[in-house]
Amino acid sequence: MVQVVWFKRDLRVDDHAPLAEAARAGPVLPLLIIEPGLWRQPDMAGRHHAFMAESAVALRRSLQDLGADLIVRRGDAVDVLAEIHARTPILGLWSHEETGNGWTFVRDRTVRAWCRDQSVPWHEHRQFGVVRPGNDRNRWAARWERLMAEPRAVVPSQIAMADTGPAGDMPDAASLGISPDPCPGRQAGGTRAARDLLESFLAGRGRAYYAQMSSPLTAADACSRLSPHIAWGTLSLRSIVQRAYAERSRLSDMPPAMRPVSPRAIDAFIARLHWHCHFIQKLEDEPQIEDHPFHSAFAAARPTPDDDPRLLAWSEGQTGWPFVDACMRALDQTGWINFRMRAMLVAVASYHLWLDWRKTGLVLARRFVDYEPGIHWAQVQMQSGTTAINTPRIYNPVKQSRDQDPDGIFIRKWMPELAPVPDDFIHTPWTMPASMQRSIGVQIGTHYPAPITDHEQAARIARRRLTEIRAMPGFREEQLRILEKHGSRKGNRAFPRQDRPIAAQDQPRQLKLEF
Repeated sequence: MVQVVWFKRDLRVDDHAPLAEAARAGPVLPLLIIEPGLWRQPDMAGRHHAFMAESAVALRRSLQDLGADLIVRRGDAVDVLAEIHARTPILGLWSHEETGNGWTFVRDRTVRAWCRDQSVPWHEHRQFGVVRPGNDRNRWAARWERLMAEPRAVVPSQIAMADTGPAGDMPDAASLGISPDPCPGRQAGGTRAARDLLESFLAGRGRAYYAQMSSPLTAADACSRLSPHIAWGTLSLRSIVQRAYAERSRLSDMPPAMRPVSPRAIDAFIARLHWHCHFIQKLEDEPQIEDHPFHSAFAAARPTPDDDPRLLAWSEGQTGWPFVDACMRALDQTGWINFRMRAMLVAVASYHLWLDWRKTGLVLARRFVDYEPGIHWAQVQMQSGTTAINTPRIYNPVKQSRDQDPDGIFIRKWMPELAPVPDDFIHTPWTMPASMQRSIGVQIGTHYPAPITDHEQAARIARRRLTEIRAMPGFREEQLRILEKHGSRKGNRAFPRQDRPIAAQDQPRQLKLEF
């Protein structure tokens, strides 16, 4: 007889309620299932596997310190559970709830049916502030605060390990059919790395968080960089929130000059942790937003074949807009870019290039080491204008370049072919005189492409198209239904103060979700 703890996107022992409760119930089998079907999905990539595998190794060490081990099995989840159950009856299956991609939704339904047929109780615990089933947005924020304030689950001092045979090795990416995915600047996985990031952020790295999160020149240091650890659960969100609140309280008692970070920075950080769950709730409530627009008027708005040259140029950092291309190349090499630049990449793809958000969203999902389906698809749709309840933001790629990288430092770092370009032309190299191009050895169209389109004209066309779509019959009625279901209950007088959804015109122009 055994209690199976199924680790998914919760690769830690700290504040892990399923593990703590299963350990109290009897001998435990800590289980990680490597599912080939999941890794064949188009939104998964080698960099995700690498981060997960490092985190799993760290989890195994933590379990071994408690007298247990991590049992790794490869295969379909139901097949793996059935094999264990046939050898040693499963008295209970324990895990955290998961709001993943569409494949995991289907898999969880299949596992739930198997548990029901085998009379195996499946105990799922909330990991984030997501509410299931039948969520009502009213008082959602208050429920989030209550969950984050609950005592953290205590790590067992010792775990009675069930006799389960060999622990099993982690399959490498190639054996799972995952394509090579070099990402030399990828963040390291594991709970220790996550703790170090949190503590260094609170100890001073986040001093100018609020002011420096928008520029890629400063955001990599000023942001907490915890997003991949939150996505893969190497630290619990509750642990992070409680640590941030504790530090906020400590700072309030200190003279301002002695504070390593400002209370305002921590307030901004906590606010973004709140929004994290707000966006995941959208996918939990409406799983089809992974491949269907929030508003049906956008269903066929941007036809994009897989071999569209605009899609390929954008994906490869070859649009001819240096700052856009530098952001894409930085993302490719590091697996991370700050939120404002993520929003710009999506906006440029969706408006200036008029590309289908589903195609560009998959490109970015594979590039982001911190890919979190709930946040990702809601944000891609938000920045593409398909939610219908957020004010469309059409970024000017040249203005963003001048505002966020005035001296071209970021551009030259990631676009070495443009290093010789003078400062006056680094944001618009296509405007260099032909004689200058020859003299510095950077000829537009040869060494670097000309802009794929006129960005100002493209923005005007996009605005006209959006206006035409939003004027379609029935648009407003569907918009209000989306607002009722997914809008935040803040700032709308149609609801009591604690229950107000944000009206389209009142939605924040820019929701910054950097951690």
